[in-house]
Amino acid sequence: MGHGTGHGASDGTGGAHVHAHGTVAAGGHGGPERLYHGHRARDMSAGRLHHGVAMQVPEMARPMMARLREAFAQPFTGITSDGRVRDGLYGPDGAGIANAGVSAAAIADAARAYLASLRRVDHRRHAVHPLDGPDRRRWLNAFPDWLPSGLFLADLEHDEREAALRVVEATLSARGFGDVRRIMRANQAMGEFINHSRDTLNEYGFFFTIFGNPSATSPWGWRIMGNHLVVHCTIVGDQLCLTPAFYGTEMATIDEGPHAGQRVFVEEQALGLELATSLTAAQRTRAVLLPSMKLADLPPQLRGPDGRHLGGAGQDNRMIASEGLPADALSDGQRELLLRLADVYVGRMSEPHRSLELGRVRAHLDETRFAWIGDPERAPFYYRIHGPTILIEFDHHSGVFLDNPEPEPFHIHTLVRTPNGHDYGMDWLREHYARFPHD
Repeated sequence: MGHGTGHGASDGTGGAHVHAHGTVAAGGHGGPERLYHGHRARDMSAGRLHHGVAMQVPEMARPMMARLREAFAQPFTGITSDGRVRDGLYGPDGAGIANAGVSAAAIADAARAYLASLRRVDHRRHAVHPLDGPDRRRWLNAFPDWLPSGLFLADLEHDEREAALRVVEATLSARGFGDVRRIMRANQAMGEFINHSRDTLNEYGFFFTIFGNPSATSPWGWRIMGNHLVVHCTIVGDQLCLTPAFYGTEMATIDEGPHAGQRVFVEEQALGLELATSLTAAQRTRAVLLPSMKLADLPPQLRGPDGRHLGGAGQDNRMIASEGLPADALSDGQRELLLRLADVYVGRMSEPHRSLELGRVRAHLDETRFAWIGDPERAPFYYRIHGPTILIEFDHHSGVFLDNPEPEPFHIHTLVRTPNGHDYGMDWLREHYARFPHD
């Protein structure tokens, strides 16, 4: 991996390394072996990474890559619950956000400043891609076997990289941008822990792409993409779509180094568990799809690289049945708790976009369902919030860089989609192109 195929887990110091948990282990690769929450780094010789790309895909991941290529070639329909896209859920172009008197001009200004900061001609040439081109739907929350569009942040100068991140910051709420930065730092911490693929597993090992021409009037967007982090932003006038969005980490807590003590997904875990434990026995019979997260107890389709996720990469057109406990079977307090949990994810958007999006969730709350896999009293677990205008998934995972064979609470994947044809802002884009000339 990285520039070569070595697979050591040494920290390069030549001595034993003590972690916050007080564990010291002897190394098996010519140096001290390090433990994270009792788990070792996996042998990384099966694949090879270079600058965020899988130059050599492990055999077990090759069928998934083949499925992705097939999925990317399909025309976009959108995630549905029964194979039919419901119309009229997101409002026509110019409604909602634009009528609220909110401007997205600051995001466009930040994007133009970023593009102006780029010094190299080849960087300027590759920074922008067509909004309606195929690259926007080609994404993966790990390491693709293709070269993604855009620029690799680690290759940019410091001021250029900061200008790119200011586009993200101008779009998200303070908490949403904080989540992005924490995931990026956790990527660095994992690279330091396994001492491997450091050109990819680092704080800036992510691709950043501008789609279209940053404008206050014409549709455009951006994407940041890399290990455990994929955020799509589509802007149509003053309207803002931030899905598909994947936020995850294999280090929910950083135990050492300059960011020791950093935690991520605290509310996502705590509120999800609080809602599950609040359910009565009768409610649990409807909400709990499977009572165990042990891999041996799960059907084969829920043990693979995607874990329990249904709406991940390459699933733009998937039919996901509405399962679990409907919100109209919850008490008033439980319904508010469900909305609070949804707001943790929606709240990555800045105001008033957050309120407008949450309003759509509230408007269809009686059609929204809460589903759970695992013991409702403890981690690990999976949950799903599925309504006409939102799909949220939270999943504890087995190890990828760490050797834990079963899902653990420190490896988390979360996903947000807008079903019924609206991921990538497609519903607004269709309306916009129908009403205004488009070259």
